Amino acid sequence: MLINLDLYQTVAMAVLVFAMGSFFRKKVSFFEKYCIPAPVIGGIIFAVVTLILNLTGIMTINTDDTMQNVFMTLFFTSVGYTASLKLLKKGGLQVAIFVVAATVIVVLQDLLGVGLATVFDMDPLMGLCVGSIPMVGGHGTAGSFGKMLETDFGVAGASTVSMAAATFGLIMGGLIGGPVAKGRIKRYQLVSQIRNNVDEYDTFSEEKINEKPTAEQVLKAFSMLFLAAGLGSVISSLIQKTGLTFPSYIGAMLAAALLRNMSDVTKKFSIMEDIIEILGNVSLSLFLSMALMSLKLWELAELAGPMVVMLFAQTALMAFLAYFMVFRIMGSDYEAAVMSSAACGFGMGATPNAIANMQAISNIYGPAPKAFFIVPLVGSLFIDFINGMTLTLFINILH
Repeated sequence: MLINLDLYQTVAMAVLVFAMGSFFRKKVSFFEKYCIPAPVIGGIIFAVVTLILNLTGIMTINTDDTMQNVFMTLFFTSVGYTASLKLLKKGGLQVAIFVVAATVIVVLQDLLGVGLATVFDMDPLMGLCVGSIPMVGGHGTAGSFGKMLETDFGVAGASTVSMAAATFGLIMGGLIGGPVAKGRIKRYQLVSQIRNNVDEYDTFSEEKINEKPTAEQVLKAFSMLFLAAGLGSVISSLIQKTGLTFPSYIGAMLAAALLRNMSDVTKKFSIMEDIIEILGNVSLSLFLSMALMSLKLWELAELAGPMVVMLFAQTALMAFLAYFMVFRIMGSDYEAAVMSSAACGFGMGATPNAIANMQAISNIYGPAPKAFFIVPLVGSLFIDFINGMTLTLFINILH
């Protein structure tokens, strides 16, 4: 039996997949502990069910990816609106240093992935699918770049491998973060230096909207998203004429970043950042649900052995960089130890993982206000830009 879902049926199914993931996330403590997103849980369950239906010859389900592309673009557009140079300037030198550390992590992950893919006689582009695409990028970047590598470059199984690697990264990032930080804290007898003004770093964060948003505010936020997406499509078409390969959302991210910084400088219009963030998170959840629904898990069979080796190599690399590089360049103090645990979190999948790692350490050893400012700032504002540009460079070199 062949079932072809149209646009509306695909979105409706994505909503059900998300609801199923939310249900199991609440019921299974493992998912909550390692910050596994609800759409990932539901999407993988759906993918396993479709795998069984496919292998038994019962039915094949095809989905419509029109809205998947729309939700992907809206999410990355919302990311672009967070790229405020004003906040980067306020963060000071240590934010810039952590950005450099994140860039080094991205580059080394891709070099390792491409190198091991070559050793296993695989397409070098497949190495990116177990490199910074899923590791630093997480499921959002895995879904977008994986699909691009499949459709534009013919890398069979790229989406499935990227998504599987992203899930692996989320789990391992949570497992290695604590031991890395605790190892440094115990070796150097580090202690939390509680300041009299613990809230010092909180003054840098944007004021949050506490009241219920109005329909007019939500409409304005939607308008800003689609305005940047529209401008971004023009930017992307111009970029494509250079002969370089860029993911479709790069133009939208750049347009959103331009509008954000114009707002910061001119004060002539507001961005509605908090509502845009909510809309971006909604778009990400639906995009991930739809992307995971279309996974072809049977494509993992012949890649299973090399993939396991590559993923554990990435885990070892991340632990090494966090333990030695991040800890030292961030000051070799208690805050640096906490940030090394965070590097394991967002370096293998997600900023929420990084924050969960930091909370686990600070709950035992004491507050780390500087770490809780620097890591979310870099993880949410700049790392996607860095990763996207680095991946684009690698793809154009390897292709």
